[in-house]
Amino acid sequence: MLKETSRLFWMSVIAGVLCLPALVLGQDAAKQPQCKDEAECNLYNSILQDNNPKTKLEKLQQWEKANPDTQFIKIRRTLLITTYAANGQAAQALTVAKQSLADDPKDFNALYYTMLLTQPAYTANQQPDILAGGESASKSLLASIDTPPAGVDAAQWAKLRPDVEVLCHQTLGFIGMQRKSWDAAEAEFKKALQLNPNNSAVDYSLYITLASKKDNSNALFYYARAANYEGPGSLTPQQRQALQADLQKTYTAFHGSATGLDQLIAAAKASPNPPEGGYHISSKAEIAKKAAEDENAKAEQLAKDNPQLAMWKNIKDQLKAADGASYFESSMKGAKLPTFRGKVVSLEPETKPKTIVMALEDGTTGDATLKFEMPLAGKVDAGTVLTFEGVPESYTSSPFMVVFNVDKEDLHGWTGKNAAPAKKAPAKKAPAKQ
Repeated sequence: MLKETSRLFWMSVIAGVLCLPALVLGQDAAKQPQCKDEAECNLYNSILQDNNPKTKLEKLQQWEKANPDTQFIKIRRTLLITTYAANGQAAQALTVAKQSLADDPKDFNALYYTMLLTQPAYTANQQPDILAGGESASKSLLASIDTPPAGVDAAQWAKLRPDVEVLCHQTLGFIGMQRKSWDAAEAEFKKALQLNPNNSAVDYSLYITLASKKDNSNALFYYARAANYEGPGSLTPQQRQALQADLQKTYTAFHGSATGLDQLIAAAKASPNPPEGGYHISSKAEIAKKAAEDENAKAEQLAKDNPQLAMWKNIKDQLKAADGASYFESSMKGAKLPTFRGKVVSLEPETKPKTIVMALEDGTTGDATLKFEMPLAGKVDAGTVLTFEGVPESYTSSPFMVVFNVDKEDLHGWTGKNAAPAKKAPAKKAPAKQ
């Protein structure tokens, strides 16, 4: 079911993660670094006041050249990481974060941005070490998620923690997807939804993950959720509109029609997850298999209840097939067949017929013609039930008709209404009296 859904859309979902507010961490006043000179202080203060990512980065790079051994090295690296991220330079931000983590493996800002930038960095440059770094950072953050980072009080952390925790699981899910570890990816995305049920980016990721596992019904549930949920954590109207069109195509390709799509959308909008035990949508293969099973069951029952009709239906199927002519020549023509039962459609002529058209399958549509060498006595009404044994002479597949040669003694149920009365022998004249 899964196909290459719009790559641009997927990139926009990843990029959307960066729209979350960046963490603003305080500093321990007792450990405040000191400027080397007034020029460094002035440049530092100018950087802090600059809200333009481009010019701010230029000043940071100037600071690196002028003061490579500054006491502000940790702060400068944090500023470089956030500013590179703001400029969309994920790879450069990760390089600086790696330097910070080499000095302090628990540096919260470096861990946070390593985790946060894993998706856009890997999307731009599929290097395995990006995934390894993102995995390590995410797990480190989760391992200490109960403890506020240095410089952040408990109240601040209570507000920041949920987004950080969700992003860690979302990043680990993304990493699982890239490694095709679908079970691991599914587990992480579901943890993210437990923390925040309204997250359409995660819904979309679960669609891809579950479809890759061939769990197509539940995949379509999350796709319907991503495409139609409106509210906090939803996609943009433009993204939803694009997905809604693709959802209909994907659902129809899987199910064989759009039947049931409205119910799926309603269920997905009402709940962030499928019902207990999962959501099931029958595939085209399942529908075809069920239809074949039902047809076989009907045929078996028909063979028990009405073996004559079952045999006739089987003959019709064989004759309508591509090799019907071969079947007729080899298995039917010239051979006297067992008894068939049907209803009279017409007689030719209407009285003393030599030909009877009969409906053996539905009682209405003629599908067998009985030919007699000698005319039958009288006539019968249309709809009269007759049985016969005959020898097939010819057939046509469209319109379907088999012509039988039948002997009178092999026709059963003929009543011969309105038959001409038998002629009486003329009365003998009494001999003349002498």
